[in-house]
Amino acid sequence: MENYKIFTEVTADLTAEMVNDLNIEVIPMEISFSGDENYLHYPDAREISLEDFYSRLKAGEDITTAQVKYADYINVFEPILQKGEDILYVCFSSGLSGTYNTALLAREDLLEKYPDSKIMIVDSLAASLGEGLLAYYAAQNREKGMSIDDNYQWLLDHRLNTAHWFTVDDLYHLKRGGRCSALAAFMGTMLSIKPLLHVDNEGHLVPVEKIRSNKKVVDRMLQIFHDTILLPFDGESEQVIFISHADNQEAAEKLADIVREKPGVKEVRIGWISPVIGAHCGAGTLAIFFMADNR
Repeated sequence: MENYKIFTEVTADLTAEMVNDLNIEVIPMEISFSGDENYLHYPDAREISLEDFYSRLKAGEDITTAQVKYADYINVFEPILQKGEDILYVCFSSGLSGTYNTALLAREDLLEKYPDSKIMIVDSLAASLGEGLLAYYAAQNREKGMSIDDNYQWLLDHRLNTAHWFTVDDLYHLKRGGRCSALAAFMGTMLSIKPLLHVDNEGHLVPVEKIRSNKKVVDRMLQIFHDTILLPFDGESEQVIFISHADNQEAAEKLADIVREKPGVKEVRIGWISPVIGAHCGAGTLAIFFMADNR
């Protein structure tokens, strides 16, 4: 097996168990309460639990997030290069963060110091377990013996197959982040609209439909899943499906139970939406991720 490390960030929303099973490295990111109480979020939530975070989010505390800093990349990547290993990094969507551009700057400087090394950075154009799904396949490819160059190309070739479909409880957090207009957010909340959203081919968060109830929006997500899932995919007749939630375990379990009965489903894995994503989508968010014929 070729000797290279696979990296992603906590925005991929992989659980600590998944990270361990896949043998990948996850870069933590910072969240702040009221600008002066700071935590790094890791997959094992070692500094602040997911329950505590969402409790404070629901209470209306002011929460901000920060992208990975240039110095963080140097500190994380350089020890790997010093050991003679190469790096394949599945990065948070450039359509949602400046993280990708910062990573490119760090890569350029590191390669001047380690010119014989490889640092391959993939703009996932994805978020949450959509990004996590690409990291999952990267790990599977490495396990099969795929070279870092071929794995990098595989990710570029398939990143636009990564379908994200999700809904939020209200539009306040998306509005605050500039994802929809103040009027649309107000009307959506007042009329109990359940927006259906996805991530487009440029990696941006895009509202697709307005639906009246929780049941109807989940039914619509399932219809899209049924109509667009790509089978066979990568030579397999079944897929592993990811579901993520923002303190909405019951809804995630119900969705998973239905999806498990669908043709072409090998396994369903459920994960929490991390604080870094949750601060922008709000509590109650529910999402499904799979490989589709298109996004």
